[in-house]
Amino acid sequence: MMISISLVLLLGLAVFIALRFTYLRFTHALLCILFGFYLSETAAAPEVRRFISIVLATVFGIS
Repeated sequence: MMISISLVLLLGLAVFIALRFTYLRFTHALLCILFGFYLSETAAAPEVRRFISIVLATVFGIS
């Protein structure tokens, strides 16, 4: 649970920075948010969570 909240905050910060300092438009950010929202309700959601957990464990050594 803690990794999910931290990851959500990190991704939110990345979207904010992209909105503020690059050419990412608000509509692009909204599209990314909607895609993530709908993806979380599909059958692919557990696989996406598992993949993110594996990547985080590999990068940060979290078990």
